[in-house]
This record gives sequence, C-alpha cells and structure tokens, in this order.
Amino acid sequence: MRVVVVGASGNVGTALLRRFSDDATVTSVVGVARRVPRGTPAAPYRVATWVECDVAAPTAVDLLVPAFAGADAVVHLAWAIQPSHDRRRLHDVNVSGTRHVLDAARRAGVPHVVAASSVGAYSPAPDDVPRGEGWATGGVRSSSYSVDKAAVERTLDEFESVHADLAIARLRPALVFQQAAGHEIARYFLGVWAPKRAIGGHLPVLPWPAGLRLQVVHADDVASAYREAVVRRVRGPFNVAAPDVLRGQDVADVVSRGRVREVDVAGTRRLLAAAWHARAVPVGPGWLDMALAAPVLDTSRAERELAWRPAWSAAETLRDMVSGIAAGAGTASPPLRPRRR
Repeated sequence: MRVVVVGASGNVGTALLRRFSDDATVTSVVGVARRVPRGTPAAPYRVATWVECDVAAPTAVDLLVPAFAGADAVVHLAWAIQPSHDRRRLHDVNVSGTRHVLDAARRAGVPHVVAASSVGAYSPAPDDVPRGEGWATGGVRSSSYSVDKAAVERTLDEFESVHADLAIARLRPALVFQQAAGHEIARYFLGVWAPKRAIGGHLPVLPWPAGLRLQVVHADDVASAYREAVVRRVRGPFNVAAPDVLRGQDVADVVSRGRVREVDVAGTRRLLAAAWHARAVPVGPGWLDMALAAPVLDTSRAERELAWRPAWSAAETLRDMVSGIAAGAGTASPPLRPRRR
C-alpha cells in the first residue's frame, strides 16, 4: 500500500512512522508536515518521502493533490494546540485544514481517509459509565480544542454524505503520550516555569481537582490502531484508550511519591484562567473543563473490528511520558525537538 500521513512529524505521526518502518503491507509512505525533518532524516523519519505544506494555507489543496496522487489511504493527523491565544489560527489549521485535506483527497481520487478525532469531541458525560462511539459529539463549549474537534466531526459527516465513494474512518483516542514527546508535551501544556525535572517523582505533593479522572493511551498503541484502520479499509468512528482509568492517587504515585491533595475545582479553574490570561501557562481553563466532562471510552469496537489490543496500560503510559518530560526527551523532528541541555 501507498499511504500519505499528514502531520507525520508530530507525536502520533512519529509513532505511526515507527509502525510503518517494518511493515511489509505499507511499502510507500509520504510524510506531509509544516515543519519537515531536514537533511538526511533519522529513524523513523527516513521511512517517508517528505512534502512541506501548511494545511491552513490557501494554497494547501494545490500542494496536497500531487502528494496524494496514487495513494491507497491518507491519514490526517495535523493539529494545532498552540498558540492557544490565537483562536483564528487554531481554527484555520484544525477545521479549515481538515477540509483542505478532504478536498485534496477527493480531487486526487484517494479512496480512503483516516482522520484524527479525539475523546475531546464528545459531549459531557454525567458519570463514569463507559460510552461507545454513539455518544454525542457536541464537544465542550468552553474548550477551543473540543469545539474544533466537534467541528471536524461535522466536516467529516458532511463529506461522507456528499461523497459516498470516499471511505472515512475517524479515531477518537484518549490523551496520547510517549516518552519521545516529553519535551513537546511540556512546552505545550506546562510552560517554561513548570519544574519539569521535579515532575519525575520529586514533587512535594500533587494538587488534584476533585472528581478528575483521566484516560490515556500510548502513542505506539494508537499507531497500531491507525495501521489496522488503514489496511482493513474501515469506515466510521473508533474509540482508542488503555483499559485502566487514572485518578489522583495513580498520578501521584508517579509524580509525587504518592502524596496527593484534592483541591476545589472552581478555585483551580479561576487560578488557571488568571495564569493563562497573564501568559504564565500555555493552556487555559477549557482543558480542565474538557477533562472533567469527557466520557470514559468504551473501546470494544476497536477490539472487535480492528483486532486492536493495547500493549501499554495507562499507568505504564503515564510513567513513560513523565520520564520523557523530566529528561526533556525528543526526536529529530522539529515539533518533537528535545530540551536544550
């Protein structure tokens, strides 16, 4: 198969290139990114032929059509989380960029697109009952990330209804972590003032908002799900997450030697909002709102139709990511560059 990966230099894209590096089924890979690896690419980036393209640009479709020519599938992973204060830029990349990718795939005659959605696309859930792919995808209004993910879901719905010959699958993973993305995750979510080395088990205590629980999934497991979606040519949505759900004590066991203190959600949100508006932290209170509202994912469809089973537990994934943050880990990709020593 010939597969084009849009957003191939990022967190999930890097893991997917690793997965394709020793895959006899996928014999040709094109990587598309706004910032491509320079020079002679290191592993896993050398598996791909690279095309430089900003999917938000007005010229994006014209650049993408020849890159997509002859492809059996396009995997669309490109997404912007920063700059979080530039709402227009985020929408241009995330929502308009997705439309550009779909338009180019249609014009190039690509038969299959696998798009990155997220648990963040889902409407709030009132409890911890696992929800399948039929749960509403209305998003969380106070989260720009969630609003954009929900808008992408509507864009995919529209293309499916108008262009029945284009098969579209969408993966809705939980938070995606890996050690190699440690420094990128720290930059995007913690900012320059966070004690990153201390996060590796040396925080004196972990403040934890009351009621917060998290699902995560390792990037390698997400890559396996994308690979199966591509080679099986599936349609529709698939939830992807590790089976265990993380709560405050689980996270504290990794970052603060088991010491956790529950804190008030409203007060935490006010503090986070003030810090974000002051540019002291890189993400705003919408991320907390989304984390508190997100449903627990039922992954039985991926297990059944993709024969997908995660190799990493949530706790193992968290430890892998935290070790990457503490070490400032990265790769040869510009978005995943390591921390300067």
